[in-house]
Amino acid sequence: MKNEYDFSKGKRGAVSKIPKRKKRITIRLDNDVITWFRKQVESTGKGNYQTMINDTLRDYIKAKDTKLEETIRRIISEELEKVIQKNMRVSYKSSYIGKRNSKLSKLHENKT
Repeated sequence: MKNEYDFSKGKRGAVSKIPKRKKRITIRLDNDVITWFRKQVESTGKGNYQTMINDTLRDYIKAKDTKLEETIRRIISEELEKVIQKNMRVSYKSSYIGKRNSKLSKLHENKT
């Protein structure tokens, strides 16, 4: 280690340039939230926790921006599919019961 360092050519501020699409801010997050994101990054060994937080927020925004019409169409489609599946089961059961009753009727007629 040197006794003295020359900072005459040093620059104030961040060491690396911030991309134009990014903005440096100060944000207060709970310790457990930061710890969770850091652990996620450590477990994958890729990226950094700030990028992961940014990506999570972006995904949340995209999910919230889903148009109402798209949501309603999706829900209706899911519910219709459930009804169709249920009707197919009922139809199968009723056709089976109908065939069985028809056979029973014929057996009964033959006995009389």
